[in-house]
Amino acid sequence: MLKLIVPAAALLTASALPALALDVTKTATIPASPEAVWKTIGSFCDIQNWHPAVEKCVLTEGGKPQRTLSLKGGGTLVEEQKARDEGGMSYTYTILDGPLPVANYVSTLTVTKEGSGAQAGSTVTWRGSFEAKGAPDAKAQEVIGGIYEAGLKGIAEKTR
Repeated sequence: MLKLIVPAAALLTASALPALALDVTKTATIPASPEAVWKTIGSFCDIQNWHPAVEKCVLTEGGKPQRTLSLKGGGTLVEEQKARDEGGMSYTYTILDGPLPVANYVSTLTVTKEGSGAQAGSTVTWRGSFEAKGAPDAKAQEVIGGIYEAGLKGIAEKTR
């Protein structure tokens, strides 16, 4: 009888552990000044101007800014900006509601200078941390990675 109790207790202990966060980071080097790239990224709702999956963005102020993104092909995401650093050219946000296979999602978009002199450009880094929800870890990472890659490509195209 003792042999059955020990494995059951071990199973209960393991299932009580929190899920480990998954991380995705994508970067793009863009041949434009950091200021020009940051201006393209713009305000929290300017994502509608550079991300190909976003059809429309509605900004709600009052407390922390929230954006409601209408996605091309259907679906809606609600995100809240948690921090913004104009001088450091970055902002951090979370997903409050939406169809993506993630939970506890926190993401930061940052622009930094790349190189020097006349050849100087920018590096845009989009980093997210989250848990998979309703999908395997690899699938959740693939979805978020695809969103980041499409967005970085959109930023690069808008700053040319």
